[in-house]
Formats: sequence, structure tokens, C-alpha cells
Amino acid sequence: MKRIWLLFAQAVTVLLAGYFVVATLKPEWVRRGSTSLGGVVSIIEAPASAPAAPAPGSFAAAAQKAAPAVVSINTSKAAPRHPRSNDPWFRFFFGDQDNEQPQVGLGSGVIVSADGYILTNNHVVEGADEIEVTLNDGRHASGRLIGTDPDTDLAVIRISLEKLPVIVLGNSDALLVGDQVLAIGNPFGVGQTVTSGIVSALGRNQLGINTFENFIQTDAAINPGNSGGALIDTEGNLQGINTAIYSRSGGSMGIGFAIPVSTAKQVLEGIVKDGRVTRGWIGVEPATLTPEMADTFGVKATAGVIITGVLQNAPAAQAGIRPGDVITGVGDKSIGNVQELLTAVAGLKPGSASRFQVQRGNDRIELDVTAGTRPATPARRRQAE
Repeated sequence: MKRIWLLFAQAVTVLLAGYFVVATLKPEWVRRGSTSLGGVVSIIEAPASAPAAPAPGSFAAAAQKAAPAVVSINTSKAAPRHPRSNDPWFRFFFGDQDNEQPQVGLGSGVIVSADGYILTNNHVVEGADEIEVTLNDGRHASGRLIGTDPDTDLAVIRISLEKLPVIVLGNSDALLVGDQVLAIGNPFGVGQTVTSGIVSALGRNQLGINTFENFIQTDAAINPGNSGGALIDTEGNLQGINTAIYSRSGGSMGIGFAIPVSTAKQVLEGIVKDGRVTRGWIGVEPATLTPEMADTFGVKATAGVIITGVLQNAPAAQAGIRPGDVITGVGDKSIGNVQELLTAVAGLKPGSASRFQVQRGNDRIELDVTAGTRPATPARRRQAE
């Protein structure tokens, strides 16, 4: 019996020594055999190393380049007062109407100059009493409105901070349908957000959003709060200012619109230089040319824009344009619809003569029209986020 216990003790000693050696040299063998009941879960971890390069197809570099120049804009304005709020009898029956909370708004903007100039949408800052700008690095500054252009729904504000990040302007005229783009902004106030998509269409107009429309359409998600934010290419260059969405629910449905940077640049330069954008004007009432309109005015044209009214003593009247004329070209540009005519005339330099191609009845004639300055357009709320 004593011999049996001796053999048992020796066997246990050998097993314990073996377990200790295995646990020391190959601990994973011991963990692999353990159960989840109070044991250690077996996992596999990547070895610690330097950060890897972005994965193929990643837009991280473009987002990192552009994101610091995209800001959040918060606005506030006093609540509208009732026209009879100062009437003592009105105050007696309806109480003090001056205690209502101010109206607040949220949008985005893009820093385009180290001098502190920021492009955003007119409807973001329209009527605002106070404008607060928050940078991506957490800095805050009060924004000063430099000028607005309701015709394109653009506005320029300015902040006074040092070492500002500035976005690089791209060439929106070189964009193609199918190009990949990113939208950067502050949707719903959750913080800066980057969404991706493609250019779905170019030159979108006749949407009833702005007077002058030449939108980039994209399926990159644009939501409330993205207004005034940046639409960039995969190089991180600015291609457009996000402006509006098509939505039945109030959220993104994959149809968003951005103002091309080519238009935004012209507006920026005009506002900074003159405080407003100067556009050409000839004083006509254009309409879409339809077979019925052509029959009414007795014109044989099949393309162009028919003029249904001419303002007395306006540049068009002085040049000889009449109701019923069909404008088919301005300078070297062919005119096919009302939007193209508005854009072409707006691009004329006031005080300079331009050649207009006109069809009057069966005759094709050319007239020199000296454009005037387009009157300012009253601001109006637009169908945007």
C-alpha cells in the first residue's frame, strides 16, 4: 500500500511539473483548453505597429484636407413683434408679446480666404441679428455679414481669427457626371459630418429655388444643417456650396443640389469688391417658346426664347427688341431656354454693347443691346434645408 502511494505522489509531481513548464513556455496551449466558466476568452489581436496607410479607395486624405475649413454657423434673430404690441388695450387683453424666445438657425460655411471670408447660403444668415461661427478645431468667433446675393442664394461673412484653415478652390466646370464627391457640413447640429456620393447631374435649373440656377446634383447625403457646407472632390478641393435637397420627409432622399464654385467665386469677388454682385439687365419678359406661343405672335422659330413684354425705355426697347421677337443667341452663346437667357444677360457688362441674334417673323436679324445694371432682387425664403 505504501508503495502505491509513493507511485501516485511521484506521478502527481511529474504532472504538476509538466503543467508548470507548458504554462510557462506555451500559455496559449493552456488557454485553448480552458472553458468560459471563469476562464480567459481566447482572442486574436493584430500586432502593435505604426498606423497603416489609408485603405484603397478611402477618402480620408480628401476629408482631412478640406474638413478644417468647413465651419458651423449658428444664427439668432428676435422674434417678430405683433404690430399692435405697443397698444395698451392689446397688452391688457393679450398680455406682453415681447417675451417670446428669439428664433435660432443652423447651417454651415466654408472658409475661402485667410483674411476670414466665409461663403455660405443667403438663407442661412438671412435676417440674422447675431452670427456665431464655430471652427472644426473648437474655436468660436462672431461673424460679420459682408453681403448677400439672393439671386444665387449665396452670402459672405467674415470672422477675425488668426491662422485660419483655408479650402482650396477646384474647377467645377471640369466636373463630369459620375465623379465621386464628398459633402461636409453640420447636419442636425450633431457635429461635422462627411458623406460620399457621385455627381448625379450637372446644370440643373428651372427648380424654382434661385433666380439663377446651374446646380450640381449629387446623391451624397445632404440634410438640414448642411446648407452652406462644402461639396469637394476626391482631392479635397471645393467644387460647390451645398444648398438644397429634394425631400418629402425633410431628410435626405439622395437628391441634393450644390452651387458650383465657379458661380460662388464670382459672387465672392463681387461682394468683397463692391458690396453686391453687378449683373447685366435688358428689361424684357421672356417666356418658353411653344408652338402655341409661336402661332400667337406669328413667328416661325422653333428654338430660342420668345419675348412677351418689353419695359419702356429699357435697354432692350432702346435697341429695338419688340414683343414677339425670339432671341436665339447672345454674343457667341446659343439660347435655348429662359434660364440660359437670364444667365447670358446677367453675365453682360453694364454699359457695354453686345450682339443679340433675333428672329422676327420669318426674318433673322442682329441687334446691338447695351445692357444696364440689374435691379436688386428682394430676398425670399427658398426651398432648401
